[in-house]
Amino acid sequence: MFKKLLIANRGEIALRIVRACREMGIASVAVFSEVDRNSLHVRYADEAYSIGPAQATESYLNIPSIMEACRQAGADAVHPGYGFLAENPELARACLDMGVTFVGPSPEVIDLMGDKVRARQVMEEAGVPVLPGSGELVSTTEAVKEATRIGYPILVKATAGGGGKGMRAVFSSTDLPGALDGARREAATNFGNAGLYIEKFMEPVRHIEVQIISDDYGNVVALGERECSIQRRHQKMIEESPSTAVDESLRQRLLEIAITAAKAVSYRNVGTVEFLLDAQGNINFIEMNTRLQVEHPITEFVTGVDLVADQIRVASGERLSYRQDDVVMRGWAIECRISAEDPFNSFLPSVGDITFVSEPGGPGVRLDSALYEGLEISMYYDPLIAKLSTWGRDRAEAINRMRRALSEFKIVGVHTNIPFHLQVMDDQDFKEGRLDTGFVEKRFTGLDINGEAEEMALLAAVLAHRMRKQPPASKTAANGRESGWRTVNRQSQMRRPWSGGWRRSI
Repeated sequence: MFKKLLIANRGEIALRIVRACREMGIASVAVFSEVDRNSLHVRYADEAYSIGPAQATESYLNIPSIMEACRQAGADAVHPGYGFLAENPELARACLDMGVTFVGPSPEVIDLMGDKVRARQVMEEAGVPVLPGSGELVSTTEAVKEATRIGYPILVKATAGGGGKGMRAVFSSTDLPGALDGARREAATNFGNAGLYIEKFMEPVRHIEVQIISDDYGNVVALGERECSIQRRHQKMIEESPSTAVDESLRQRLLEIAITAAKAVSYRNVGTVEFLLDAQGNINFIEMNTRLQVEHPITEFVTGVDLVADQIRVASGERLSYRQDDVVMRGWAIECRISAEDPFNSFLPSVGDITFVSEPGGPGVRLDSALYEGLEISMYYDPLIAKLSTWGRDRAEAINRMRRALSEFKIVGVHTNIPFHLQVMDDQDFKEGRLDTGFVEKRFTGLDINGEAEEMALLAAVLAHRMRKQPPASKTAANGRESGWRTVNRQSQMRRPWSGGWRRSI
């Protein structure tokens, strides 16, 4: 087992890995940009090293700086988390060159599965079903020809894509040139690679993924499926496990296909195989993510597996301690991605300083977060600031717990998408499991229907923050309880930023 592990990431995922290291008796090393100097992952780690300015290209994407920190710390392993360099084969190669272990698959596999065109070809050869598509496009003329062959609507996708970047749906030939230009620019900006290909665009479909983990000894285990259909612009917002669309027979097919995909590339460590599922039960491979997923907590909830600890064990050369027959899914889990963005203003990112946080708790509630009062939410990084997950004996209980937990979650200082999540939890189609990848566009109108509740949340949170700083005289002489509060002049008070609903006064 490793003695010291460097975490090449930030925020809640870095903190999650620090905690796993602490439980496993491994010394943890954090890296941080100047804007993250006071972050929780820095405070909790055993050591921390500055790797550059706030801009990700000069810090969290700076492989030489990260490897220099690794050298100085004497770390014998590097965990990339997700995002940033997690699927960059050059970081894995740099680790090999330095003689330290990369907690993930080999650079060759990362490289192969990162090229979506090559990945499709490998999966087809292995018998994994894939959507009709093209090779990498070399010209607009070829794109027109391929789109006509495949048939509209189509999806223009980046060959090095991920996270919904460099992706455009096209419904007619007149829209194709503009979509190609836009996708090409976005792909070049986000991935340093402007390559594109075309895939058949299917709707309505569900986005289903299978979590896999494998070791050096040929053991590949699939840990059930996750439903990721609630997404906006191809970026996931809510996930759950299991899926309402998957019965036991379909689940076995999904798991078998995912295991076949992993074995086709001699996959090692944690990964996720992603599919589209249509109304007829047809399964088609989309891609394989060669890293830990944002939504791994819900798989941990329903299987009882510690994915982060197990991927560290596998990377160190240990055998998996369980086999496919040992995996039992219990209950239901849901994850809401809490982001600093305004759902009533086109989900625009929100920046500022967190001035108040009140986190939810109680049975079946898990919060993966690195929030604290005084934290600066900056423009330099992804707006994801927390992941709220709930578990229930069935889906209804998981939804009810999520609704309750969301209503308890108070964040002041930036807008968040908590009101959006509350609306989804109350949506009848969602509660009955009628989902597809167009759910958000079809169901969420962005109307400020929670406006009064949201304003009350702000006022209550600000009041609570102030009362903490007041002397004991603020309590009543009669019973020692904190005095209540009355509605104040709405026009004279800050109406935003707010977050969450408020069901009762304090």
